[in-house]
Amino acid sequence: MNRLFVMMAVLLAGMSAYAQSEKRIYTKAERKSAEERKFQKRMETVMDSINYADAVKALEELDFVLEADRLVFKRGETAFVTSNTNFISLSDDNAVVQIAPFNGGGPNGVGGITVEGRASNIKMKTDKKGNITFSMSVMGAGISATVDLSLPKGTNRASVTVNPNLNSNRITLGGYLLPKERSSVFKGTSF
Repeated sequence: MNRLFVMMAVLLAGMSAYAQSEKRIYTKAERKSAEERKFQKRMETVMDSINYADAVKALEELDFVLEADRLVFKRGETAFVTSNTNFISLSDDNAVVQIAPFNGGGPNGVGGITVEGRASNIKMKTDKKGNITFSMSVMGAGISATVDLSLPKGTNRASVTVNPNLNSNRITLGGYLLPKERSSVFKGTSF
């Protein structure tokens, strides 16, 4: 009796699984579109890896520009800005910080301020996951600040926080880290 009951249960379970199966069938256009999306995703991953390697090399050679497209102010306010007039650059020990949230005017002629200084105490660390932190002190006529850069692994999208030593008006710039020769920034008049 038990054997008959077990056989009936197995038979019913198999029939119910078969009766309830449903399969989505895709058209040729849908399959082609899915393949194109997969290919595009792989290409983006490859480009991100190349851009990350270029960014790391630029950091190591102390010859980079972070072109910022977003500013985050001390109290969390955010401004979207043009990347060719908002940047931080470093060439050997010459650092430039330009913040221009307005469309012209200002002390630098492009809508904000431009300060230059000498970079020192430069440090670069890579964690176990491959994320990079880069820090430096910048001293000059119009700037005395600590600059901290964060570059996540696999992309050249980075953020830089400028912490002034004399006040608490920190600002964070978010954008793309590039080797200086690939950058297209416009530097205004500095202090």
